[in-house]
Amino acid sequence: MQTFTKDIVIDIKVRDLCFKPYANHPKGCPNFGKRATCPPQCKLLADVFDLDKGFWIVWIEFNFESHVNRMCKNHPDWTQRQLECCLYWQGQANKNLRVEIQDVGYYLQGRGVWKVTTCPEAMGVNVTETMKKIGIELEWPPKKIVRKVAMFGQLKLTGDHGCSCQ
Repeated sequence: MQTFTKDIVIDIKVRDLCFKPYANHPKGCPNFGKRATCPPQCKLLADVFDLDKGFWIVWIEFNFESHVNRMCKNHPDWTQRQLECCLYWQGQANKNLRVEIQDVGYYLQGRGVWKVTTCPEAMGVNVTETMKKIGIELEWPPKKIVRKVAMFGQLKLTGDHGCSCQ
């Protein structure tokens, strides 16, 4: 799924989500400071993209509830945490997003210099609020539907773009 918008919610505090503790990661995401697509190396959206030209928001919907139910039938002795573990669903969801990105990228060929970021949060985009503005609610934490989101934008004509986009 995709839509074009100029109504992106930028809030650099969203990058602080990287520090939010979660299971087996009391200090937050272990990729912080290690990947070029993660803070602090990742540049802010306004430093890479021309905000005035708008963005194509691209997303997929993964039926998380169905996945958990299927896993429960296959593994009745598993805990809820095991049933919901991203190791068992995230690969398929990421593949689905790559296919959607490829489709939009093909459409955008010859229509300017468009680049994609698959982690807009790292660039300071409040994805939850941005999606809400286009009428899509994200579940936190997801129970029924997981939505994975990417953004295509046009690069600024000048400046170092860093490694924040694919």
